[in-house]
Amino acid sequence: MASKDYPPPTTYAAPEVPTGLAFYLTIPYAFFIPELVFGCWVWILVAATEVYFDLLQGWVMYVSITSFLISLMFMLSYLLGFYKKYESWRVWDSLYHGSTGILYMSAAVLQANATIRTEKERPGKIFYELNTAATFFAFITTFMYILHAFSIYYH
Repeated sequence: MASKDYPPPTTYAAPEVPTGLAFYLTIPYAFFIPELVFGCWVWILVAATEVYFDLLQGWVMYVSITSFLISLMFMLSYLLGFYKKYESWRVWDSLYHGSTGILYMSAAVLQANATIRTEKERPGKIFYELNTAATFFAFITTFMYILHAFSIYYH
């Protein structure tokens, strides 16, 4: 005799995403705000320096601004409930944050290179200090994106 649950249901029910303040306090969604804040600091600090190494810091600016905008769109799509329309939203979220973590790692390494070169080639302590802070926030942002990718995948 077959059970009542056979055949299995064919409809998709999206996992619940918390609403309101709980959204910002629940892992993996709690990583959105640090990603946005630290990523914003990266491009503000790089823009505040005299961009002497165009190729290196241009990539850092591209990655940080693009990631900021796309992460903001992802967060808004969660808050507005657009994720409910798609079955594969967790896969897309994990792929986006994983690939962005890789891109941010490359940007952080290039920013570290620019910082080292600034210390040796450019006079002025202020540019070195701004580049050092940008490097620090780039590595922190990389860590946030990687944590988000793994936590959404295993959630």
